[in-house]
Amino acid sequence: MPGDTTFALHFWDYFAFVAFFVVLSAVGYWAGRKERAGATEYFLAGKRLPWYVVGGSFIASNISTEHFIGMIGVAVVYGICVAMSEWGNVLSFTLLIWFFIPFLLASQVFTTPEFLEKRFSPILRQFFALVTIISNVVAFLAAVLYGGALAIQKLFESELSKLTDLLPGAAAMTADGTQQLQLWISIVVLGIVAGVWAIYGGLSSVAWTDLFTVIVMVAGGIAVTLLGLDALAGEDGSLADGAAVMIERNRAAAGPWREAVESNVANLAKTDSYNRLSVIQPASHPTHPWPALIFGVFSVSIWYNVLNQFMIQRVLGAKNSYHARMGIVFAGFMKVLLPAIVVLPGLVVFAMHPEILMIQPWSEVKPTADQGYVHLIQTLVPVGLRGLFLAALFGAIQSTVNSVLNSTATIFTLDVYKRWMRPAADDKHLVRVGIVSSVVVLAIAITLGGFIGRIGGNLFVYIQTLYAFFAPPFSAVFLLGILWKRINTQGAVTAVFFGFLFGIAMKVYVQFDAALRETLVWLPAHPAWLEPYSNQGAINWAVCTVVCVAVSLLTVPPRAEQVTDQLTFNWQKMNIFSDLGNHWYTSVVTWWALFVLSILALLVVFSGFVIPTGTIDASNW
Repeated sequence: MPGDTTFALHFWDYFAFVAFFVVLSAVGYWAGRKERAGATEYFLAGKRLPWYVVGGSFIASNISTEHFIGMIGVAVVYGICVAMSEWGNVLSFTLLIWFFIPFLLASQVFTTPEFLEKRFSPILRQFFALVTIISNVVAFLAAVLYGGALAIQKLFESELSKLTDLLPGAAAMTADGTQQLQLWISIVVLGIVAGVWAIYGGLSSVAWTDLFTVIVMVAGGIAVTLLGLDALAGEDGSLADGAAVMIERNRAAAGPWREAVESNVANLAKTDSYNRLSVIQPASHPTHPWPALIFGVFSVSIWYNVLNQFMIQRVLGAKNSYHARMGIVFAGFMKVLLPAIVVLPGLVVFAMHPEILMIQPWSEVKPTADQGYVHLIQTLVPVGLRGLFLAALFGAIQSTVNSVLNSTATIFTLDVYKRWMRPAADDKHLVRVGIVSSVVVLAIAITLGGFIGRIGGNLFVYIQTLYAFFAPPFSAVFLLGILWKRINTQGAVTAVFFGFLFGIAMKVYVQFDAALRETLVWLPAHPAWLEPYSNQGAINWAVCTVVCVAVSLLTVPPRAEQVTDQLTFNWQKMNIFSDLGNHWYTSVVTWWALFVLSILALLVVFSGFVIPTGTIDASNW
């Protein structure tokens, strides 16, 4: 990409951003003003959230700098297959709508660790709570703050330089020291501003501000995509022409685009050829191998969408089963749309700058690609609209920080503090603990955020790799535990702890097998398909499933109170077809079916996508 581009803000840019923040603050204050009366109000919004807030908050919590920075960066490198991170949720959303929502609402729990204690044991509850808190801080909060700070540092480099010049000792700082200081300033400001409403008003403030921010994010994100297509079309072209140029160049059939792909086939998928316009990729693909299309729902997606407290918490706060289900259907349609916001810009950047893939060494390609969205804003967004896009980027950060803060505080307060420190604490005391723990968690995340950059690599890959490590053991025991009453505590606990050890062993084997073979001569070299983190997650899930079943069958059955109808599926009593809407046009069935058909159509189109050749004159490239 070209060098630094001047990024100036004018009156209307400041006006748009300030207006966004004023409305956000008003919504947060209004929604949270009466939510400190008790634990149900603060942690579950009094169970009063309507479907459009449930769905909007579910998606806003999911979208972060991982998407606007990391996912777009991965799309620059790998193409349309990155969309499977959104479209691939169709199965887990379907299971959530039809089975998990009525089941979880019937169980009357505040948190998923609480459910695991009832079904299995306090040990599993506390371990899951601990892992959730750690993953929330490290994989979510710290990474989101770091990604957002990188964008702010890039966009406001001149303003931050003026600020750091005023600080004592600035003149003696090296260039790297100055940049690091600017990054810390950005992280601290982002963390404080983004987390304020989660601390103030609990889930109600979080959910309603999420609904507002997702509207801004979608509007800003689509506008960036359209501006990118317009730039590709040229002065006299239409958006359709721009889309044709984007597709043709991403086919990489000629010119520098072909050279960029062909010279890096080994890095892209360790195969002889690479199709940037297909969602089906080889088993050795670093980020989206085809086995993930089948097993990803079991190893990661169910954990993320069902067990993950900061996602499922807004479902537990819904008015009733209908609003919870329709909220997830609404979120499903947003998943259909999201690749237009967080994947297509990556294709646009590659169409403009194929030389990104030619950077040496390859380890520098992904960090450079991460700058793609910021580059589009710098070069394409006209003066007067930049404030809107900054609001969209801030909204992505704010919604995730708020949601993760609130859920982490909920788990710490109810699963750690109340469970082990103050079992008799009343609701008002628990709310105070929730507020204090939110502040402490935010401070820790801000501190860790400044060190994320030293790990290197792509932000999206960093987060997804952690998901693939944390999720499989819990996904396995949760699914088995609710589907089969014979699964017991011994099987679940053994599978979870073994799964974490096995996950570490796989990573050591893949990373250091060459060195290990010098001593262990019988050890074979790892196959290429074992390198992708999603394949490792699928294998770990399968191993945990086998271990859980085997140990459970070899030990005593669970106690009767551990396998009640509230803790395991009773297919005869479970009324999954109730509360679906009064008319066909308000029915969960109607809108769920449209959502599923939309995803299936997209998968068919992009599983064998071929653009007719000759639609664009390659000689003009």
